[in-house]
Amino acid sequence: MTDDDFELDTEDFQRRMTGAVNALRKEFSTLRTGRASSAMVESIPVEAYGSVMPLSQCASINVPEPRLISINVWDKNLIVAVTKAIQESGLGIQPVGEGTVIRLPIPELNEERRTELSKTAARQAEDARIAARNVRRDGMDQLRRAKAEGLSEDEVKLWSDDLQELTDRTIAEIDDALENKRAEIMAI
Repeated sequence: MTDDDFELDTEDFQRRMTGAVNALRKEFSTLRTGRASSAMVESIPVEAYGSVMPLSQCASINVPEPRLISINVWDKNLIVAVTKAIQESGLGIQPVGEGTVIRLPIPELNEERRTELSKTAARQAEDARIAARNVRRDGMDQLRRAKAEGLSEDEVKLWSDDLQELTDRTIAEIDDALENKRAEIMAI
């Protein structure tokens, strides 16, 4: 293999690392920060019709006020299952049923809960960093194989530097997202 024959697919690595950051942002949107957000409950698993499905597939979710989530369950037979799923979700919110509508009043966060949410955000960010490092490891493995097939040391060094730079940018983006989320959680 000559140096001209080898091309590392950096676009694929970029896409995979961006996917890790996007997944982190989606996870962050489910963390309760004292403000109501439909993303907090959309993916709660509900046992319905003999299978498990996200809450968003068996109810409409609205945020009529900054501290209230309104869930309109489409099938009244699922109200108990939806209520149970919300209680078991770990959100720490007590649902209030009113016919086919379930209301979730979002209470103010106390300092202990804020600290707990901040730690959860840090764990999620670390998972995203690990995902980015795994993508880098895959690229480095490809470079080692290419080196064994005849790629020059200089080319390996150039490609590995590019891969490390991409990883560093991604981890910096993850760290920024974590700091923003922590600031949002700790804001009173």
